[in-house]
Amino acid sequence: MQGPLQPASVRPRLLHRRRLRLAVMGLSCLMFAAPALAGGPEGDRHAPATLAVSGEGTAMARPDMAVLSAAVVSTGATGGDAVAANSAAMTKVLAALEAAGVATADIATSGFSVQPRFASPRPDGQPEPDGPRITGYEVRNAVTVRVRHLDALGSVLDRLVGAGANEIGGLSMTFAEPDKLADAARRDAVADARRKAETYAAAAGVRLGRVLRLSERGLSRPEPMAMMMRADMAKASAAVPVASGEQSVEAGIDVVFEIER
Repeated sequence: MQGPLQPASVRPRLLHRRRLRLAVMGLSCLMFAAPALAGGPEGDRHAPATLAVSGEGTAMARPDMAVLSAAVVSTGATGGDAVAANSAAMTKVLAALEAAGVATADIATSGFSVQPRFASPRPDGQPEPDGPRITGYEVRNAVTVRVRHLDALGSVLDRLVGAGANEIGGLSMTFAEPDKLADAARRDAVADARRKAETYAAAAGVRLGRVLRLSERGLSRPEPMAMMMRADMAKASAAVPVASGEQSVEAGIDVVFEIER
């Protein structure tokens, strides 16, 4: 026996509700099935077993280059007189560097200045009626010098002072190729990491596989070692004694190895 007939206006609404109910049921099935598709025993079986270790490396070496600043300071009654005297003295300084075996490419002007010199304040503390009085001029010419043969550094310093350089400073020991020392520290860090990984693998009864990831955690580059010296100290000896010492570079890395099954 058939039920009462539904009005034509009600049928579309019932059909819409039935379709909406089916869509919600289908979405619920997909939500519950998603975790099983994303992972499971089969997916875990293919994930590689790994061993993560860190490595530390150190490299030490004696600096092979020195960098210093040499200046000539001259005075004169006029600016022209001071510049002429300074130029003559600096010409001798450059010739002395060349005679000591320093290459032209390793000598660079780092500063040049001309400044007036003023009279000392009056004993009574009163200002000059016409303002500060200029009594002369001072000229300073400085060069930065790289000395690539440390055995000759003492002789170079002595020659500079003898030629007229009356300001010597900024002396530091460094490396002509600092990356070589850094790379030696990196190699030492990799060897340290592999040694640790092999120790762990042997203790666990497994074998190391390929490197999956390697990243540098930190690197300390060699810093120039500053040394103090005055011109009058250089005059006291025909060859200034210089000790270069050693510098070290440290590197740290993180490595992830695959464990062979």
